[in-house]
Amino acid sequence: MNFITGKSISRRTMLRSMSGVIGLPLLDAMIPAGRLWSATAGGRAANDTRLVFIEQVHGAAGCNEWGASQNLWAPAAEGKDFDLSPTSLRSLEPFRKYLTIVTNTDSRMADAFSPEEIGGDHFRTTAVFLTQAHPKQTQGSDLHIGTSMDQLAVQRFGQETPIPSLQLTIENVDQAGGCAYGYACAYTDTVSWASPSEPLPMIRDPRAVFQQLFGAGGTPEQRAHRLRTDRSILDWMLDEITSLKRELGPADQHRVSRYIDNIRDLEQRIGRIEMQNTSGEEREIPEAPVGVPDDFREHMEVMFDLQLLAFTSDTTRVFSFKLGRDASPRIYPESGSSTPFHAGSHHGGREERILDFALINTYHVGMLPYFLEKLQATNEGDGTLLDKTMIMYGSAMADPNIHNHARCPLFMVGGMNGLLEGERHVVAPPGTPMANVMLDLLHRLGLTDLESFGNSTGTFAV
Repeated sequence: MNFITGKSISRRTMLRSMSGVIGLPLLDAMIPAGRLWSATAGGRAANDTRLVFIEQVHGAAGCNEWGASQNLWAPAAEGKDFDLSPTSLRSLEPFRKYLTIVTNTDSRMADAFSPEEIGGDHFRTTAVFLTQAHPKQTQGSDLHIGTSMDQLAVQRFGQETPIPSLQLTIENVDQAGGCAYGYACAYTDTVSWASPSEPLPMIRDPRAVFQQLFGAGGTPEQRAHRLRTDRSILDWMLDEITSLKRELGPADQHRVSRYIDNIRDLEQRIGRIEMQNTSGEEREIPEAPVGVPDDFREHMEVMFDLQLLAFTSDTTRVFSFKLGRDASPRIYPESGSSTPFHAGSHHGGREERILDFALINTYHVGMLPYFLEKLQATNEGDGTLLDKTMIMYGSAMADPNIHNHARCPLFMVGGMNGLLEGERHVVAPPGTPMANVMLDLLHRLGLTDLESFGNSTGTFAV
């Protein structure tokens, strides 16, 4: 049967075995014949916008006076006719019709509000990025800041998916207790807060993410046996996969085959990383879990591939993603800079050092096209996943040399289900809180009853 009548299978159809559970991509068989997905009850009921919130710690080289004059972050022209070539965003040129750059917004909730807080910018900034609220200075368990933007979206529509949200990180962020300047490490360990006092843990190990998405079935012993015997999670589902494909038309069979191949390829890639890291060769990051690649680009790409599969199967629609840890000494040789990240951010206002830090900013943003290309190549219903996704990328720090929080870097890329016009550079009036932009975006996502967010003074339309 090829489901060519008005009947359809559920969007929540899953492949199950004692070893795991795998969601499926949107198939023609899930849409009644002759109708668009957006016109179905499922399409109307679901807010299927996918959201990714990426924090780039330490601001940007283009956020001091000289860097801004050289357009090292934001382009010179406003509106549509902007030139990305001098900026750290130049790799996004192929996606400019999806790109919205917002210049000149502030994250002043990361400022020191009292003499005791002076010096603690690194231990406030991460927590402020998606909350735009001021963290309570404490090294105890009495944490308090605000519910983050990603989790406000999750509370409204995240329960429609098997996993409400996932929080990912590239560097180690699992330090317990107090960090420095009177702040608990929890403030710098995560960008996601389920409530003002509930920070959400971030996952660094790709294997752990894969297990959450696909390997939750069975007992711990069964999952451990599968890993020991180098068996794919798909090996336990071959009969079910074959049976499902018999019920589908040719186009859906191809979609399922390609999707299954992508899962298998990623699972094998994670296995190769683990094998390399247990080979006895000296590691560049010896403290990292066995599944974490030493190479930054490889780690980023694996994490993006996991997000793509999660979006394809509609397992979750919300990710937060932390690219680094504040005060990190990591070096990014592929960027063209040999300066450790934290040291490079303290450029002393010297032009050659500002340009050196801009190389690292450019390298970090340059990771995005890998993900954007895959989102654009993945069709779903009436469009592509890139049409249905918004990626917000930014920082609550501006010029890292002086740890200030005025004129912070921020851009969005993706169609956001038609809610973002794209191909725009918008310059906010001086003193505009970044929270105003976030409140506007939350309203577009349907949270119209939200009157304020963080230190917002209204909305700033992008």
